[in-house]
Amino acid sequence: MTLTANRIWGALTLSALLAASPASAQKAYGPGASDTEIKLGQSTPLSGPASAFGAGAGRAVVGYFAMLNEQGGINGRKINFTQLDNAYSAPKAIEQSRKLVEDVGVLAEVGTIGTVPNVAIQKFLNSKQVPQLFITAGGRRFNDPKTFPWTVPLYPDFETEGAVIAKYILKDHPNAKIGVFYQNDDFGKDYVRGLHRGLGTKASQIVAEVSYELSDPTIDSQIVQLKTAGVDTVIEQSAAKATAQSIRKIHELDWNPLHIIGGSAASLETVLKPAGLEASKGLVTTQFLKQPGDPAWANDEEVKAYKEFLKKYAPSTNPDDYSVLVAYMNVNGVTLALKKCGDELTRENLIRQATSLHGERLPLMLPGISISTKPDDYAAFRTLRIAVFDGTSWTLSGEPLSAE
Repeated sequence: MTLTANRIWGALTLSALLAASPASAQKAYGPGASDTEIKLGQSTPLSGPASAFGAGAGRAVVGYFAMLNEQGGINGRKINFTQLDNAYSAPKAIEQSRKLVEDVGVLAEVGTIGTVPNVAIQKFLNSKQVPQLFITAGGRRFNDPKTFPWTVPLYPDFETEGAVIAKYILKDHPNAKIGVFYQNDDFGKDYVRGLHRGLGTKASQIVAEVSYELSDPTIDSQIVQLKTAGVDTVIEQSAAKATAQSIRKIHELDWNPLHIIGGSAASLETVLKPAGLEASKGLVTTQFLKQPGDPAWANDEEVKAYKEFLKKYAPSTNPDDYSVLVAYMNVNGVTLALKKCGDELTRENLIRQATSLHGERLPLMLPGISISTKPDDYAAFRTLRIAVFDGTSWTLSGEPLSAE
């Protein structure tokens, strides 16, 4: 082979090797990303009607990224994080998202809390093709890859939770006379829809359904109505205040139905203790995360690490605050997706990685629980655990239950 032929052959071989190299080996950056940093943003209710949970969760998120940067960031890049107050107001949420995208230039908006803000910003972020990544809202509407491909939830949707409870009822209480108590909005209605779907032909076992408004000062009359209907199983999807009231009222009535409450209102510290531990004994709920205030996890290494993190980086937050716990899961999910992006830090690849997860486990997830996403179905959680309150702590019961 001549010298010229050798050179040609060498060039062809090099070209072939380069063509065979994965695209991820090439660095690619979208808005908000570079060799040194990744710009992320979030709007959260630091003020307004939801500030009680938004402020604590917000501090935990800021603290997490500060910790991450001290450890070297993600794939060698520091997180440049901007957090703005949306006051749990739809117009304010849109204003802040616009600022994050157009002024700050974030790669993605991450971990936004609550249905109201997320509904408000969904169209704007999708029109701009900016990831609305791993939002903390359980509405079924947020899993809609065809209409809103840039919106990815990371929270068990309420319809899934309702369907899992239906599976539990059919398996363990097949003759239940069910009374449903729910919040009169998507939070409650999605759950009830999943319950009906899961019960199927057995949905006729629901003998009463009553609702309440979030602004109602008390829900005593609804609980009395369920008792009068001859219910022996109360299935409830309500906010923390209403859940605590219903637990107390059922106890005051000296009524002993099987009482199932939503997972988002099952906090030992913020719901069960105010309601009364004796009154709470026997409650059933769904869970997917370890509860830091529960004695069952007192010596768990992940719980210890979580508490130590908060003590150092967000000392004013309550580790037993459910919104803080979920925020911690959320930012770990964001970190996972960004790590999977490697050096291809584009908005398109971030969505691709976030919607192609397979059996991933995040810190504080219960045994048997993992997350998986698909390009045509963004719902991360397929299974949940059933837990029963023994008067002191939640005890897991049975195997993980699937909503499918």
